[in-house]
Amino acid sequence: MARSGQPRVLLVEDEPAQRTVLAYNLEAEGFAVTQADNGEDAMVLVDEEEPDIIILDWMMPKVSGIEVCRRLKMRPDTRGIPIIMLSARAEEVDRIRGLETGADDYVIKPYSVLELMARARAQLRRVRPSTAGVVLEHEDIRLDPESHRVYRADKVLKLGPTEFKLLVTLMERPGRVFSREQLLDLVWGRDIYVDTRTVDVHVGRLRKSLMQFGGADPVRTVRGAGYALG
Repeated sequence: MARSGQPRVLLVEDEPAQRTVLAYNLEAEGFAVTQADNGEDAMVLVDEEEPDIIILDWMMPKVSGIEVCRRLKMRPDTRGIPIIMLSARAEEVDRIRGLETGADDYVIKPYSVLELMARARAQLRRVRPSTAGVVLEHEDIRLDPESHRVYRADKVLKLGPTEFKLLVTLMERPGRVFSREQLLDLVWGRDIYVDTRTVDVHVGRLRKSLMQFGGADPVRTVRGAGYALG
């Protein structure tokens, strides 16, 4: 199961041997890996797992990878998920088709596993910058994931470990509304069973910490939906 804060990858590949090798290397890179061997299951798992990145084979049973990519990039809730397309199709016209369908990267088989891992990390840095130690900033709030420090208007704030993880999640996607269930999964982890009201308690503590030296409340409550930063 994914640990709290662990980046999630959906690996969609119908060749068992290739899928096993890729899953092993992705887990070694620190990813939580969910696997599918056809496009139909992949579409279901995207909604269930909400991956940070998708590695997607073009030629698959039931629904092709290119069609999965097209459908996901048409949906507002999934179009921002980076997709790395894997394909034995090496012609320029095929690469162009894959990229124009919405793939963020296109890797031709046979490929170097090390290069694919590097490309996956590069896409992850774009959507989960804190995993690469990138300092996050939103208005007058600055979060340094390496030193584990948070500043507001250049004053150091005291945050508990859960509030820190909660702030990282909100700052990586400012403006996005997260439901309580989503925050439980992302901050506490899917293998931890706690009441959704726990989220409200920790959001309250986060607000208090962020406003300890004054300033407006940056955390927005969306009635019936959840919380967002800004």
